Amino acid sequence: MVPPAQPYDERLTAPRTWWLIAAGVGFGTALMLFPLGPLPALGGLVVGGALAAACVSAYGSARVRVVAGSLIAGDARIPVSALGEAEALDAAEARAWRTHKADIRAHMLLRSYVRTAVRVEVTDPEDPTPYVYVSTRDPEALVKALQAEKETAA
Repeated sequence: MVPPAQPYDERLTAPRTWWLIAAGVGFGTALMLFPLGPLPALGGLVVGGALAAACVSAYGSARVRVVAGSLIAGDARIPVSALGEAEALDAAEARAWRTHKADIRAHMLLRSYVRTAVRVEVTDPEDPTPYVYVSTRDPEALVKALQAEKETAA
């Protein structure tokens, strides 16, 4: 009997400093509207800060999961049966695969504030995507989860 696969679930949350920037956007909006009076300035603080916070939250809400025989990376759901070898990338290799080694046909869930990643070959002959690049803070755990899910599916 094959043991159950280890679940993998990671949210690629934005860094804390981005939330400070969102607060700064709200403050800057308030300063721009201050000549119109205190009420427009207060409205600018609330609305500008809320819009900036919504943008940070939306960008930092991407999830990477290995669930029910699939790799879920953002909006993409890829069955592990269509995936080949997974490779954990350190910061230097991840940067190389994001830049000069990148293939424009690849599916990339990329977050610049996450330095490490995993690159997984796509073996499905019907799919023109050569590989999937996924930013992750724990590439070794994601590779192990993919391997365990493949063994469970086999």
